[in-house]
Amino acid sequence: MSTEQDLPESEFEAETESTNATAEQMDDVENAEVEETVISIEDLQKQLEEAKQKSQENWDKALRIQAEMENLKRRTQKDLENAHKFGLEKIAKELLNVIDSLELGIQAAAGDSPEVAKLREGSDLTLKQFQTVLKKFNIEALDPTGEPFNPEHHQAMSMQPSNEQAPNTVLNVFQKGYLLNGRLIRPAMVVVAKADQDKPEDGPIIDEKA
Repeated sequence: MSTEQDLPESEFEAETESTNATAEQMDDVENAEVEETVISIEDLQKQLEEAKQKSQENWDKALRIQAEMENLKRRTQKDLENAHKFGLEKIAKELLNVIDSLELGIQAAAGDSPEVAKLREGSDLTLKQFQTVLKKFNIEALDPTGEPFNPEHHQAMSMQPSNEQAPNTVLNVFQKGYLLNGRLIRPAMVVVAKADQDKPEDGPIIDEKA
């Protein structure tokens, strides 16, 4: 006779129920482990996406900072270049007044006496020395007699009719203009040929009242 036959029916049922309960618990544990594994993978994927997004944000921020640094470097370099180029502008303007006085003095020294000739010679020498200094520091004189009027470099003091020059041509220069490294530091004061009233004007329109 088998063991099952030897056991009372109540004990056999209890043992069967215990075995079934143990199997169910094992199934529950396995299911829980599977669910935990699935959740862990999902968490890892989420964390990976967040890390990628953060990395991209940091990369974009680094690129912006680099671009700002490059812009700052270029601005600083430009400011330094302008300081070197145009740092002499104030003193140059003061020197121009001295040069104007020398040129006027030379023009006024029209006599033929030895004293006047000696004075004119000394003034000419001094003027040439000043012009050499101006050239050394890239200061260029504007003497536009006979050239077309340029409102960016010239200032019209008056207009006169002329049969020899085309309208808007500079007839005479009251005062020379000057450029420092290509930038205007003083416009040339000029007299401009007036257009014939019966003909249309060519070139820029000049306001005589300005």
